[in-house]
Amino acid sequence: MNKKELIGQIELVRSMMTSVAAHEPLTSPEIQHMSHHLDDLLNQYERLFR
Repeated sequence: MNKKELIGQIELVRSMMTSVAAHEPLTSPEIQHMSHHLDDLLNQYERLFR
């Protein structure tokens, strides 16, 4: 995955998580899963491009 694609994925997951968090508690399994996925993407970005 190139830098632009990875940033797009990060933005997408962040946006989806924000939308879901508007009507779900932050402790919901769905939010927790999205948060974990976002962490993975951010860690991947950090490893590859910093």
